[in-house]
Amino acid sequence: MTERVLRMGVAGAGHFGRFHSQKVAANPRAELVGIYDRDPARAASVAAELGTTALDWPALLAACDAVVVAAPAEAHFPLAAAALQAGRHVLVEKPIAATLEEADRLAVLAAQHQRVLQVGHLLRFTPEHAAIRAQMPNPIFIECIRIAPFKPRGTDVSVVLDLMIHDLDLVLSLVDAELETVDAIGAPVASPFEDIANARLGFANGTVAMITASRISLRTERKMRLFGQDGYLNVDFANRTLLRMGRGGAGLPVPGMPEATMQQITWPEQDALAAEHAGFVAAVLDGAPIRVDAAAGRRALAAALAVADSMAQAKAKAVASGLIR
Repeated sequence: MTERVLRMGVAGAGHFGRFHSQKVAANPRAELVGIYDRDPARAASVAAELGTTALDWPALLAACDAVVVAAPAEAHFPLAAAALQAGRHVLVEKPIAATLEEADRLAVLAAQHQRVLQVGHLLRFTPEHAAIRAQMPNPIFIECIRIAPFKPRGTDVSVVLDLMIHDLDLVLSLVDAELETVDAIGAPVASPFEDIANARLGFANGTVAMITASRISLRTERKMRLFGQDGYLNVDFANRTLLRMGRGGAGLPVPGMPEATMQQITWPEQDALAAEHAGFVAAVLDGAPIRVDAAAGRRALAAALAVADSMAQAKAKAVASGLIR
């Protein structure tokens, strides 16, 4: 019996759209039937690279069963909404939409048409996410640092929607409580939008998370520290290592700290984007659970918008006080 193959199209042929197209083309359970971009020449270039066809938007919808929306953020809602209304399954890059109202509308459309709607929060498909959840199920304090050198790509939105939203989603997936307070500050340096931001998140269960994101740094760094009742974790995403120290558990004894052990966990490099695509195809073809559904995408967007609102309030106070112009 021949296994069913999912006919997929990609909307967006930019940096991430090209990567998504490559993953579709390489997936044995999928067929890349075409690529759409508002720049036809760019769509044609990526399509030629992968042996498929550049199509206009109506033709792409007609040719496929599912669409990957990897266009700029402001286009996520109109493209995803049109695809769902046409009865197509959708994998939409983060953020799910520009507003909470748009996110809610996409969730309604997916439910009405009984289609899979998955949001591209990539960290959910990494081994480090699984390791963190296993080693620290109830964190009390979380610190995230995500910094990188400046690149013009992605500067159509602030660093919050560009980079910080990854860690916002990761924190939200680790904390089983409602987000209650957000205090944030940020500044534009090399683009019209904030290029560096820091946010403090307070949750109903008492957990606190501090998140720093920058796209104007001289080096790349992606780290997370988590504190819990029985110890702490130090995660280095770039080097794929997790150091756990605390009471109980496997590992080496810690000098001068009776009952404490120290353990380092490592994992091989993994193609998280390919895993994301495999999860999407499995949700469509096999009825597997959607790992990052519309509700999760909305929650991450709500947190990002709360950070943006807090940054705007902090800026207004600084202007009023004469601290900045």
